[in-house]
Amino acid sequence: MKYVGEAHEELATGERSTRTRVARSILDHGPSTVADLAKRVGLTQAAVRRHLDALVHDDVVEPREQRVYGARTRGRPAKVFALTDCGRDAFDQSYDKLAVDALHWISEAAGGGEQGEAAVAAFARARLAAQAETYRKAVDAAAPEDRTEALARALTVDGYAATARSAPVGEQLCQHHCPVAHAAEQFPQLCEAETEVFSRLLGTHVQRLATIAHGDGVCTTFIPHSGTQTTTTTASANTAGRNPA
Repeated sequence: MKYVGEAHEELATGERSTRTRVARSILDHGPSTVADLAKRVGLTQAAVRRHLDALVHDDVVEPREQRVYGARTRGRPAKVFALTDCGRDAFDQSYDKLAVDALHWISEAAGGGEQGEAAVAAFARARLAAQAETYRKAVDAAAPEDRTEALARALTVDGYAATARSAPVGEQLCQHHCPVAHAAEQFPQLCEAETEVFSRLLGTHVQRLATIAHGDGVCTTFIPHSGTQTTTTTASANTAGRNPA
């Protein structure tokens, strides 16, 4: 027989575990509606709303208006819930301060200014070189129409919780998590190097529309269909547009 205090503690632990599953589902799939979350975590919508209320109160998630691509339908856009910076930090296993300190050292050791920026950019490209080879194997093994999806799966293995979806005249590669987001806030060369790698792997110019490091909910990269003309080759992270979803 459990004492009342033990029962309450067990209940509280179960509640925290379920809220973590709800937050993790948002991390893995991006900003989500109550209906989407209920389906994924196996709860009623009422139960999900209760957990979301607690997560909003704890500044783990925040409600937003759903991003609509293409023609807007009648009625108000659905409300979605996205992770806050605080919520992402709870899942972030990277050593942010160490990474930022190291990048500052690289920049200063190279002389600062433009030389320092170039040194950080060279480091960012070198860092991604080994990862890119793994991604290349996945992309090359896929049919041309499935390459963006193959890249998304490879990125997910590395902790980026990536998905691919259709978009007008192309596709969008969405990364719902970024292990180096805090470092990339100060050093956009990390995002720029990643965008360059995507372009080389997919064999086409790509456009970075939004980044988590820039304050957006998702890192979004546009990949045009083969033969589609685009006026922008690569949009760097520090010029990416805001994406409220």
